[in-house]
Amino acid sequence: MKSVEEQIKIIGKGADEIINLEDLKKKLQKAIDNNKPLTVKLGLDPSAPDIHLGHAVVLRKIKQLQDLGHRAVIIIGDFTGMIGDPTGKSKARKQLTKEQVMVNAKTYEEQIFKILDLEKTEVKFNSEWLEKLNFRDIIELTSKYTVARMLEREDFKNRFENNHSIGIHEFFYPLMQAYDSIAINADIELGGTDQRFNVLMGRTMQKDFEKEPQVAIFMPLLEGTDGKEKMSKSLGNYIGINESASDIYGKSMSIPDELMIKYFELATDIHPDEVDKIKERLNQGENPRNIKMMLAKELVTLYHGKEEAENAEENFKKVFQKKAIPEDIEEINIDTTQDLISIITEIGFAPSRSEAKRLIKQGAVKINGEKVSETAKIKSQDVLQVGKLKFARIS
Repeated sequence: MKSVEEQIKIIGKGADEIINLEDLKKKLQKAIDNNKPLTVKLGLDPSAPDIHLGHAVVLRKIKQLQDLGHRAVIIIGDFTGMIGDPTGKSKARKQLTKEQVMVNAKTYEEQIFKILDLEKTEVKFNSEWLEKLNFRDIIELTSKYTVARMLEREDFKNRFENNHSIGIHEFFYPLMQAYDSIAINADIELGGTDQRFNVLMGRTMQKDFEKEPQVAIFMPLLEGTDGKEKMSKSLGNYIGINESASDIYGKSMSIPDELMIKYFELATDIHPDEVDKIKERLNQGENPRNIKMMLAKELVTLYHGKEEAENAEENFKKVFQKKAIPEDIEEINIDTTQDLISIITEIGFAPSRSEAKRLIKQGAVKINGEKVSETAKIKSQDVLQVGKLKFARIS
């Protein structure tokens, strides 16, 4: 294992907060002395299994911990998922069925190993221990916490103050997630800053059960390509890890300049010393476009490999610097007697007819490289372009 100082440098890259840093140093030194890896915990609530770079922030940090020699335990919340994480919700989240949870969990498993080291990862379902708790166990668990403590959570507090209902079962979510830390003897738990209450409850509960408390590492939320809102599929500002190499590259190039360093820190595995060198290049006046292309290539390499990254970069240069139409584009069969707005909507290049109409008015829609109006007709083998990244050959 690397020295404690080197590990702290890598673990701390991009982290919003580490509780407690001194505890972490002691755990790392103990791991080195005993040549025994630390157990790193991440709980996943399998309700939204499409992973994008925002979700991947904590997964990338776990991968870095694995590269340092530690072991990850990913807990799929099949039991807690049937309650639903109330974090940030103004009303109770819809409970999932066992079948829905298991379908989502399988999708999660398929995606997380695009990031994590399979040999250093153990996937567990928390029903393994939570289903075995009897009512006496539950009473003992709940006796350690007060309603006042639960209402410290911002979402519960707001709902209580606004006379919105809070189901008693929702109070069990943070308790059960905390119990997961006891079940696996977690040394470290990763979470986003929005999971602060839940993760710290795990640390507290370990103390209550006379176990060594876990270190909590909180990673910041990643803004999407719009540079304003948290990355979200519903907002359309996301970069999915399963997207094509060209889409990941192209979307990365639309990230605002001021967010590039944050993406290097949170979305890549580049060493902190290299990130410092990139900051220095920007401070010395290097063109941000060069740095952004480096970021885009790094992101594509992580999820598609070096060769695909080089191809995506070459394709980007053709399309954006030479204004050419890419060679490798999807061919879509569709009824070309429809109006253009219907075609754009049907092939998924716009979420609605009104959005398709807006894109045409903005000049964002082209046929064979030429801007068109909404009355334009499209013929077989024409290339339809919507925005900077979406191309399709129509047949």
